[in-house]
Amino acid sequence: MEILKVEHLSKKYGKGDTEVEALKDVSFTVEKGEFVAIVGPSGSGKSTLLHILGGVDKPTSGHVYVEGSDVFSLNENNLAIFRRRQVGLIYQFYNLIPILNVTENISLPMMLDGKEPDKNYLMELIKTLGLEKRVNHLPNELSGGQQQRVSIGRALIYHPSLVLADEPTGNLDSKSSHEIMELLEISNKKYGQTIIMITHDENLAMHASRIITIEDGRIIRDEKVG
Repeated sequence: MEILKVEHLSKKYGKGDTEVEALKDVSFTVEKGEFVAIVGPSGSGKSTLLHILGGVDKPTSGHVYVEGSDVFSLNENNLAIFRRRQVGLIYQFYNLIPILNVTENISLPMMLDGKEPDKNYLMELIKTLGLEKRVNHLPNELSGGQQQRVSIGRALIYHPSLVLADEPTGNLDSKSSHEIMELLEISNKKYGQTIIMITHDENLAMHASRIITIEDGRIIRDEKVG
């Protein structure tokens, strides 16, 4: 089942002599449950693409459909709800709330909607993430790898349509990087989560089931792995 459809997406920054075209007529689809890696050199447009898919940035032209809905036809309020409920974002630098403990940081997207997470799912998620002994710890009491696990939990708590990971291991050592990639694979296989990951590391990209390569704002390759 198609969960994401991108049609003729373009993004320009600046005007006149300073205009930069970060994305040039990008089109592709993603099926529910796919694990897609988007790779390319610095400045290729891959991060711009991810931010548009998450509703964080707006395209100059083109459309993004998530579960059949045109994301950029939404008003600002509904776009904020879309970002909170249908997109799980994992950043390189975690973006945890320093005064909230592990359980609270994971539950944050639902708390913002005045909802309580399902306790059984929350505890299962915490166990899967290996954070059972850290539930009351604040972010500054956690290692980088543990903080990134919390951000993965936060991304998964709402069972979002898409999890978007922007260089999720870029700030970690090799051991923690390997553990984070294993967790992303588990969330993909155990929870059937659709994942789109940006990375410049082709070895990390091999964890995905599909690799899309971007250069100079265009897709130059789209291939299955394995």
